[in-house]
Amino acid sequence: MSTTNFDRYDLATAGDNVREDFENVIYNIAPTETPFVSNIGRGDMTNTLHEWLIDDLEAVNLSNAAIDGADFGADSSDPANRLGVYAQISIKYVNVSRRANIVNKAGRKSELAYQLAKKGKALKRDVESIACNNQATLAGTQSVASKTAGLGAWVTTNAYRGVGGTDGALSNTTYGQPTTAATDATALNLRALSEATFLTTCKDCYVQGGDPNMAMMGPSMKQKFSTYMFGTNARIATPYQDHGKSPGGGARVLGAVDTYVGDFQILDIVPNRFQRERDVWILDTEFWEIAYLDSYKTETIAKVGDAERRHILVDWALISQQEAASGLIADIDSNLAMVI
Repeated sequence: MSTTNFDRYDLATAGDNVREDFENVIYNIAPTETPFVSNIGRGDMTNTLHEWLIDDLEAVNLSNAAIDGADFGADSSDPANRLGVYAQISIKYVNVSRRANIVNKAGRKSELAYQLAKKGKALKRDVESIACNNQATLAGTQSVASKTAGLGAWVTTNAYRGVGGTDGALSNTTYGQPTTAATDATALNLRALSEATFLTTCKDCYVQGGDPNMAMMGPSMKQKFSTYMFGTNARIATPYQDHGKSPGGGARVLGAVDTYVGDFQILDIVPNRFQRERDVWILDTEFWEIAYLDSYKTETIAKVGDAERRHILVDWALISQQEAASGLIADIDSNLAMVI
């Protein structure tokens, strides 16, 4: 065999003479779904403090019987309660040099446009995570950022917590702003999600007048929920082959539960990557919305030196029109299997 050929390796001896095989694409699988924000309403704000009224009917009176001709009775009317929450500015910054923007790059033409697109998606993930978290609202000052309240601070009526956990609180006990976040139970007091507590929470939301349509939980808890629902205690029927007008050709194993038909409501079982695993939410999405003082916008910042500057911001708040329509099973250990 000849050893005098000029081969591929000779091309690399004085600096590689072969063009690189470099794909003109950028792969990014970072999740961008926002299950909570995408399934609730959208509203507007005209001030940094957004307020609204909630009311209730008086309790049922089983002794409501009057004699014929009875005198006019005492008025038992109650005023509506005034709630509110402060807006929060969430923001991302981009600062791209002139050269970085114009050189020939793989996978994108404009570095500025590419970075803005990434930051916009990341900002939406921030909003989803904050809205699902246990954050109290804060008025803010010239030196302290204002904050909206998250789900954890809002839901109190139908909240089931582990030992040591306490609900959040409104600034004036029965009205005002949710200025006190909930207190989480310690790690030692985390517990398994039980079907009994799940059913109780669904029932209590119904009794309060709610009609929940979504159960939202972390990815690990979603798997535990599906596993339990296919167990011997859950009474679920498992089809082994597609049915209907166009059945599949082969047998399939169904391993996930995406809809739960309960006594009072039908719930979509939705995993959320951006919520805490310790929280299982039973949500009536009709009574939640994101209100915007200023919706998502990109602004050009004054040019400094040899670079382009932009920021993307949103001025927003999570509005709970009636928290009693939803429920929370808190302080769950997602490493434990769901129980009866």
